[in-house]
Amino acid sequence: MQFPESLDKYLKKYSIPGWDLELSSDNKFENIIVIPAISEFENIKTALNSLLKNDPEHFPNTLVIFVINNLSSSEEDIKKYNFETLNYLRDFAWNQKKLIIGIIDASSSGKELPENNGGVGLARKIGMDLALTVFDYKSTQKKILICTDADCTFDTNYLNEIVDNFNKKNLSAAVINYRHDISGTDEKTKAIICYEYYLRYYLLSLKYAGSPFVFHTIGSTMCCDYVSYIKVEGMNKRKAAEDFYFLEKLAKQFNIEKISTTTVYPSGRGSWRVPFGTGQRVNRFLSKEKDEYQLYNPDNFEILKKWTNVLNHNSELISFYLDEAEKIHPQLYKFLVKQEFDRSFSKIINRTNDEKQLNNQKKFWFDGFRTLKLIHFLRDNVHPNINTFDAIDILFEKLGISHNIKRDKGTIPELSVQKEYLEKLRELST
Repeated sequence: MQFPESLDKYLKKYSIPGWDLELSSDNKFENIIVIPAISEFENIKTALNSLLKNDPEHFPNTLVIFVINNLSSSEEDIKKYNFETLNYLRDFAWNQKKLIIGIIDASSSGKELPENNGGVGLARKIGMDLALTVFDYKSTQKKILICTDADCTFDTNYLNEIVDNFNKKNLSAAVINYRHDISGTDEKTKAIICYEYYLRYYLLSLKYAGSPFVFHTIGSTMCCDYVSYIKVEGMNKRKAAEDFYFLEKLAKQFNIEKISTTTVYPSGRGSWRVPFGTGQRVNRFLSKEKDEYQLYNPDNFEILKKWTNVLNHNSELISFYLDEAEKIHPQLYKFLVKQEFDRSFSKIINRTNDEKQLNNQKKFWFDGFRTLKLIHFLRDNVHPNINTFDAIDILFEKLGISHNIKRDKGTIPELSVQKEYLEKLRELST
C-alpha cells in the first residue's frame, strides 16, 4: 500500500530500523493498541482476557501490538520471562480467532533495546511507528493509536468508546479515564491512594489556576490519531516520563480531550521498570523514606493563577510581564529571570506576526514542564508542602465544592475516610 506523503516523510526521518512486526493477519487496521512489556507474562494474559470482553464489533479492524523488550544487560530471569511471553503470544495469535495480535521482539539476542536509551519510551515508539505501517489508509475512519500497559485491565466498552469518540467528535488526541484499585486495606492500597491524590490534586489545581495543560499524563491512557502523531514527530525515547513529554507535545498543537465514558484500570504495584512514576512512588511509600501525606501548598497555585492571567495579556513589552510578576511575588520574578524569560520573550516577539501567534508562542514557552518547575521552585522557596488532606480541603473550598467528609485538621484520617477523599477527587477530575 502506498503511504500518505506526510507519513512517508515521517518514517524516513524519525522511525528507527532494527525491529519487525510479526502479524498473524494480512488485514489493515483502523485502531491499533500498543503495549510495551518487560517481564509481564502473567499480566499480559490478564490484559488480553480483559480486552476480549469488549464488544467484538471493532475486532476485525483492531490490532493489539505487544513490544516485548529488554536490554542485553537485563537479568536472565527477565529474558526468560520475555521468551516465554513471546511463545505464549505467538501461540495466542495463531490459535484464537477474535483479537488480532502483532508482536515485536525487542528481547531476543541481537534484538534487544540499546543500553543507552532502552526503556518504555523507546519501546512505545517502536510499536507506534511500526503501527503506522499497517493502518488502512483507504478507510475514511480515524486511524487511532492507543497506548496502554501490560498491567492494565479495561472496561468492556473500552474499544467502542475510543472509536466512537474519535470518529464522532473528530478528536486528534485524548486521555481516557483511569482508576487504580483501592478495594484493599493493606499498605499497597494506602500507597496507591496517596499517589492518586497527587495526580488528581495537581490536575485540579492546574485547572483552578487556568493552565492550558489540564490533563492527566498516564501512559496507559493516551490516544491520538496518526495525523497528530506524525505532526508532533512521534513518541520520544525517554526511559521515564515519556507520557508527560509526549502529551505536552500534542497539547501545544492539538486539544487533549477527555474520554470519561470508559475506564482503564492501571496496576498499583511497586515496580523497578522505570526510575520514577507510579511504581517508584509506591515503592517509596512502602519504604517509609519520607512523609508521603503531603501535597503542594495551594498558595503556590494562587501565584500560578495570577501569573497565568498576566501571561494572557497581549502586551509585547517584556518589562510589563516582569514588572507584573514581581508584584505577584518576588520569587516568581526570580524564577522568570532564572528561566531567561527576557531573552526567550524577545525571540517570541521577533518571530510572531499577530496576536494568535503571540499567544501560542507564550503557551509553548510556559508549557507543562515549565509550569511544574515553577511549582517546585515555589515549594522550595516560598510555600512548602502541607498535609495532604488540609491541601485537598483548601482546594475544595477554592473550587466551591462542599462535602461531608469528617476529619480533624492536620491529621491523617483512617483508610475509609481516605477513600472518601479520593472518590471526591475522582468525581471532580473525571
